Amino acid sequence: MRALRHLNKYFLKYKYRLLIGLVITVIARIFSTLVPTIVGDSVDIVEKYINNDVTDISQVKNGLIINILLILGAVLISALFTFLMRQTFIVVSRFIEFDLKNEVFQHYERLSLNFYKKNRTGDLMNRISEDVSKVRMYVGPAIMYSVNTITLFVVVIGYMISIAPELTLYTVAPLPILSVSIYKLSVAIHNRSTVVQEFLSKLTTFTQESFSGITVIKAYGIEPQTNQNFTELSSTSKSKNLDLAKVQALFFPLMVLLIGFSNILVIYIGGKQYLDGTIQEIGVIVQFILYVNMLTWPVATVGWVSSIVQQAEASQVRINEFLSQEPEIVNTVTQKTPIQGNIKFKDVSFIYDDTNITALKSISFEINKGETIGIIGKTGSGKSTILDLLGRLYDVSSGVIEIDGRSITDTNLFDLRNHIGYVPQDAFLFSDSIKNNIKFGKEDATDEEVYQAAKNAVVHKNIVGFTNGYDTILGERGITLSGGQKQRVSIARAIIKDPSILLFDDCLSAVDTETEEEIMSNLGKISKDKTTFIVSHRVSTTKNADKIIVIDDGQITQQGTHNQLITEDGYYKELYLKQLDEKEI
Repeated sequence: MRALRHLNKYFLKYKYRLLIGLVITVIARIFSTLVPTIVGDSVDIVEKYINNDVTDISQVKNGLIINILLILGAVLISALFTFLMRQTFIVVSRFIEFDLKNEVFQHYERLSLNFYKKNRTGDLMNRISEDVSKVRMYVGPAIMYSVNTITLFVVVIGYMISIAPELTLYTVAPLPILSVSIYKLSVAIHNRSTVVQEFLSKLTTFTQESFSGITVIKAYGIEPQTNQNFTELSSTSKSKNLDLAKVQALFFPLMVLLIGFSNILVIYIGGKQYLDGTIQEIGVIVQFILYVNMLTWPVATVGWVSSIVQQAEASQVRINEFLSQEPEIVNTVTQKTPIQGNIKFKDVSFIYDDTNITALKSISFEINKGETIGIIGKTGSGKSTILDLLGRLYDVSSGVIEIDGRSITDTNLFDLRNHIGYVPQDAFLFSDSIKNNIKFGKEDATDEEVYQAAKNAVVHKNIVGFTNGYDTILGERGITLSGGQKQRVSIARAIIKDPSILLFDDCLSAVDTETEEEIMSNLGKISKDKTTFIVSHRVSTTKNADKIIVIDDGQITQQGTHNQLITEDGYYKELYLKQLDEKEI
C-alpha cells in the first residue's frame, strides 16, 4: 500500500468527518450485536418453561414480548446509524475523489509540452477517470467496511470469549486459513489489476483517436479495418478482465466455506459442551450460531476489501507515475514583471529532445515594441519553433531570449503568457459557443468587444449568417466551421485579449487573398503599439512588416524589409516572383 500513502493528506483534511464516521460505526455495530444476545435470552425463557423452571405462561409471554420490542428497537437504531455511517464515509470518498481529480488535472496543466508528446490522450483520460474511480473505492467502501468489520470483530469476539472461551477458540479456528488465502489471492489480484488498467488505457486511447480521426477513417474507407483492430484490442482486454474475474470469484465461495465450517464446529462442540454441562443454557449455542453468521458478511468483505485495495494500489501507482513528473518549464519569478514587448534573440539554438532534431541554429535578431516582424521559410525550417520559444512552451538549448532586457527565464511565466496573443497554425476551438470561444481570450469581454474582434478578423458576417449566430455551438475541435472560419475565430480570440505581443503562426493559410488583405489591414491598425510576429508562406502576408527574416534549415539566411529583399537574389525574391506569377495567372 506504499502508493496509497499519497492519499494520507486527504484523510487528514477530512479527519473530523472520518472520526464521526468511526463513532457512528461503533454505535451501529454495538446495537446490531445486541440482537443475538436477546434472541439467546428468549430461547432460555422458552427452555425454562419447557423444563418447568417457570410455570407462569403470562410471565413467559411478557418476557418474549419485551425481547421482541428490544430486538425491533436495536435493529431500527442499528439501521439508522448504519445509514449515517454510509453517508459519512461515502460522502468523504466523493470529496477525496473530487480533490484527487482536481490535483491530477492541475498537474496535467503544469506539465510541459514534451509530456503530451510522449503520452497519449486516452491514457491521460483513463488515469483521471477510471484510475481515480478505483482509488475512490478504497477511500470510501473499502475503509467503511474495514472499520465496520474490525468493530464487529472486536465487539462480537470479545463477548463470545466472555461467555464461552473454549467454544470461541474453535469458532475462530478457520480465520488464520482465511488470512493466508486472502494474502495469496490479493497478490494475484494486484498483478492482474495492473494489466487490466493498462489495457483499458490502450482501449481508451484507440477509441479516442478513432473518434477524433473519424473523417480520415471515412475518407479512406477503412471502417472494417478499424473495427477489426478495435475488436482485437477489446478481445485482449476482455481476456485480461476474465483472468482477473476468475481470481476474484474465488473469494466469496472460500468465505462461505470457512463460515460454514465454523457453524459446524459451533453446533458440534457447543452441543457436546451443553450435554456435558460445560454450557448451562441452550441459548448460548443459538447466540454463537447467530454471531458466526453475523460475521459472515464482514469476513467475506475482507476479501472484497482486499481486492479493492489491490486494484486501488495498482491505479494509484499509475496516477503517481504522472504526479511525480516535474514540469520542464517552471516559473522562477514570483513577483510581477511588466511586459513591454522589446524582444531579442541572442545565438539561440534549440533541439527537440524527443526527435533529436535541431530546429534552430544560433538565431539572432531584435525587435522593438510596436514593430512587426515577418518570418518566411520552407516547411520544417524552424519558423514555428521561434514562436514556441517566445511563449516558453520550450526552453532554449543554448543562447538567450531577452524580453525587455531580461532573460525570458527571469520573467514571470504567467505575466509573459498573459501578455501574449497566440494564433497557432492548427486553429483549435472548443466544443462551446462561438462567442465563448472568442471570449476565451478575455473572459469578461462585453458582447460589443466580441463583435468588434470578429469584425477585425473578418468573420462577423459569417457568424451572423448562422442560425444561432454567436450562440452557435461548435463540434469537437471546431469541426462545425470551415478551415478559414476556424482560423479567423482564432484570430479574434487573440486580438480581443489586447496583448503586448501578438504571434501569428501561418494562420491565414486557409483564407483567400482578398480576405487576407482585409485582415492584414485591420491587424496593421490593431498592432501599432504591439510587438507582432507573423509566420507565413506568403510574401503578401509579411510584406508590410518592419523587418522580415528568412529561415532555412534553422538558420537566418536573409533579413531586411520587403523592398530590400526583393532586390536581393535568394529564397525571398524567388518566392515573391513565383507568387506574383501565380496571382497574375
